[in-house]
Amino acid sequence: MAVTFPILAAVDGSPSSYQAVSWAAVEAALHHRALHIVTSMAIRTRFGPGISLGESDLEWLRDDGERILTEATRVARTAAPGEEPAITTELTFELIIPLLIERSARARMLVVGSRGLGAFQRGLLGSVSTATTHHAHCPAAVIHGTAAIDAVTARHPVLVGVDGTSNSVPAIELAFEEASRRKVDVVALHAWSDSSGLDVPVRGWDGARESAQAVLAESLAGWTDRYPDVAVRRILTADRPARSLLDQSANAQLVVVGTHGRGGFASMVLGSTSNALLHSVEVPMLVVRSR
Repeated sequence: MAVTFPILAAVDGSPSSYQAVSWAAVEAALHHRALHIVTSMAIRTRFGPGISLGESDLEWLRDDGERILTEATRVARTAAPGEEPAITTELTFELIIPLLIERSARARMLVVGSRGLGAFQRGLLGSVSTATTHHAHCPAAVIHGTAAIDAVTARHPVLVGVDGTSNSVPAIELAFEEASRRKVDVVALHAWSDSSGLDVPVRGWDGARESAQAVLAESLAGWTDRYPDVAVRRILTADRPARSLLDQSANAQLVVVGTHGRGGFASMVLGSTSNALLHSVEVPMLVVRSR
């Protein structure tokens, strides 16, 4: 069991955060990593980072935090019965966003829920998932309404967005690794136009499609040899990237995207497309920053 670079999961007592812990526990077991669960009881006000509390208030917050961590530990052990990773917990009064970003430099992966209550509500949960996917030093997973670890969903493929640049290489690599460990297929999607296919001139359609096929083939070259156990299904689309990815995510257990690029996935995690994905896809979403 690797002690260094654990899977780091943030929890706040909400259903979404416990789903994140479930997914993180399975991920830790798959990668033979320890799982570190952290909860923040910091209170943030609109005028500053926090307010002064009396000892009785601090004691109540500590008790509440310990309750959250106890339940999170139970959830983690239930998610990976017989294979549960080494689990450590941490209660902090530091603001959650800067703490997670700082800790991500020493984590294999950071896992957060997409929405919540309690401590994250004090720390503006919506900004937590956005901030971590933008600034985490390691891959950041955002877990939505379900951890997608049930027997049926666990057989679904891993979906990866391919843009044809070097920036998507880490995402492709991690998608193949995750698929191999889960013993499922990879669906590689390349959106070669930011607009509907109806906007592409008919005379240029064949040439554009052939070029897109070449880009996708080149992007995947070598990975199929490195992971011969992973079958690959390739999808080309002239539709908008977010819509294409959302459509395909309905039949996936995990969506993997990079943070930069050009072409179909140019602003996948840098603008409105990222916001749509972060709060719209139902399955876990994994954002991989370029090296």
